[in-house]
Amino acid sequence: MSDQYERTTVTSTPERVIIRERSSGAGWWVAALVAVIALVGVVIFMSNSGTTPNELQNARDQGAAEANLATATQNAQAAATTAAQSAQNAAANAASATESAASAAAARTDQVLDDASKAASDAVTPEPER
Repeated sequence: MSDQYERTTVTSTPERVIIRERSSGAGWWVAALVAVIALVGVVIFMSNSGTTPNELQNARDQGAAEANLATATQNAQAAATTAAQSAQNAAANAASATESAASAAAARTDQVLDDASKAASDAVTPEPER
């Protein structure tokens, strides 16, 4: 009798086993349900915006009033700047006029003092006899 036997190889590393699990469709059903609910919510939100023509007109009027207020504020600021510059120029002109008036008064005072000094010296000096 001949012995037949099978040769086997023994390895120290185990074979790699891959287990594949089938996914169920429950996740897809949940995702579809969430998408449908979101779509219905958007449709309801868009159909019930609640804006009436009066509300739109009021919003336009309010925007126009705010624009007018902004323009008026800007014009007032420009006018205030111009007024401040004018006041500064007026103060500089007044200071210049005051300085000119003081200089003129000092010159007249010097002239009066010279005239008075000359008159006083003429009054003290005797006239020569003839």
